[in-house]
Amino acid sequence: MSLRTEFVLAVEGLTVSFDGFKAVNGLSFYVDEGEIRVIIGPNGAGKTTVLDLICGRTQATGGSIKFRGKELTRMKEHAIVHAGVGRKFQNPSIYEDLTVFENLELSFPRGHSVFGALAFKRDAEVIAEVESIAETIFLTDDLDKSAGLLSHGQKQWLEIGMLLIQKPDLLMLDEPVAGMSVAERKKTAELLRRITEGRSVIVIEHDMQFVEDIADRVTVMHQGKMLSEGSMERVKNDPKVVEVYLGH
Repeated sequence: MSLRTEFVLAVEGLTVSFDGFKAVNGLSFYVDEGEIRVIIGPNGAGKTTVLDLICGRTQATGGSIKFRGKELTRMKEHAIVHAGVGRKFQNPSIYEDLTVFENLELSFPRGHSVFGALAFKRDAEVIAEVESIAETIFLTDDLDKSAGLLSHGQKQWLEIGMLLIQKPDLLMLDEPVAGMSVAERKKTAELLRRITEGRSVIVIEHDMQFVEDIADRVTVMHQGKMLSEGSMERVKNDPKVVEVYLGH
């Protein structure tokens, strides 16, 4: 095992209580450079809460979340984003009345402060970056299209692109293929493989075929705790996991 400091993300003893109910209870896991980690588990297992804790949306009651050695539990949400953590929620939040190009351009990191936004120019650097991201997310031919006209899957890709243009080191996706066609799921798996060159990804997902296609390692949660961890093959054959999933 590499030294603890070498992990992109080290979650140790993470706990959060809501009115005495422990939604996450003493959870520990470690994410490596360039790894796709998928968190699975039945509804109510605490999966989305873990992402909320990592991105600062929810405050931990106990434990530690270290991202590249920085303790995130004491940082504000916007500071965590600036540190390099990007988060995509279940429903795509894109600007439907703007074009695909404009959506990506708006997410370009220079425009975030008031002065940055005022001084923002659509220069060659911005155009090149937008075009490069559009190619990654399969939307090169749709740059001038209004985002509201995209298919459900394309909207999801656009939102991933809006995060990618901010160059996060860690990208967190909550059920990215929910509602997608089979073809779109396949392309999304390909997209995730592409974007782990140079960054780590945490995915919450229910679609087991998709998990099998993308996961380097799988963490199974149940009732706020880690139930099992390892390759998809190992997790699939773990009697505890089988019992939990058959029990639901």
